[in-house]
Amino acid sequence: MAVETLKLKDFIRTIPDYPKPGIMFRDITPLLGNAWAISKALDELSEPYTNQHIDKVLGTEARGWALGGALAIRLAAGFVLVRKPDKLPCDTIEESYALEYGTDRLQMHVDALEPGDSVVVHDDLIATGGTLLATVKLAQRAGAEVVGVSALLDLPDLGGSDRLRQLGLVVHSLIE
Repeated sequence: MAVETLKLKDFIRTIPDYPKPGIMFRDITPLLGNAWAISKALDELSEPYTNQHIDKVLGTEARGWALGGALAIRLAAGFVLVRKPDKLPCDTIEESYALEYGTDRLQMHVDALEPGDSVVVHDDLIATGGTLLATVKLAQRAGAEVVGVSALLDLPDLGGSDRLRQLGLVVHSLIE
């Protein structure tokens, strides 16, 4: 079958009980390993923002970096790493969040954004929305305007995209 007849969803595999029993892990590595699929995903992720001025794309550790950096290039924007604690070398701001299987924290350099920057927050997946909400809060605390939230996958049954929309955020995902 020609790759062009496939859908992006065909490049996502599900791994049951990873990283914990009961979790259905969505693995994006087959998509990342296919030139056609990654290019198509980037075309579709960038499309809503092509007529807007975007200063920065914020990518959350670590799978949000896989497409987030390339999305920033497509949008002629800078890229900001949002990382787990104690991974960034300079002064940081921090935000805690809940996962569907625990809690964690994210950090960003204090000087990564300027007040008034227009930003897109990107991650690979929207589950409960905790990671993206924490990243949005970091951007807002830095004085940036969050223009949109971007993700390759949305798991709407877990409610994350609804939580983001309830805050007035525009959510753009490619696969449900």
